[in-house]
Amino acid sequence: MNALAKTVTVNGVQSATLALDLLHLVAELTSKNLTPTGQPADGSRLGVAVAVNSAVIPRSEWSGWELTEGDDIELVTAVQGG
Repeated sequence: MNALAKTVTVNGVQSATLALDLLHLVAELTSKNLTPTGQPADGSRLGVAVAVNSAVIPRSEWSGWELTEGDDIELVTAVQGG
């Protein structure tokens, strides 16, 4: 594993990431290029909510939310239908 990588748990699965903050982790997980406000750069809708260690993190705080070793992250994607 790269010395700069952190081990985090995402939706119950442990994985290594080089992301420094929540914004970059969400971009990595969704394969979307995100602006500093957490919006997709292409103008599309993202439709996700994120919690770190059981605390929901507002999208406006993603870029400043530094990831730490062992964080437990839940990424929830909104789906349409019923």
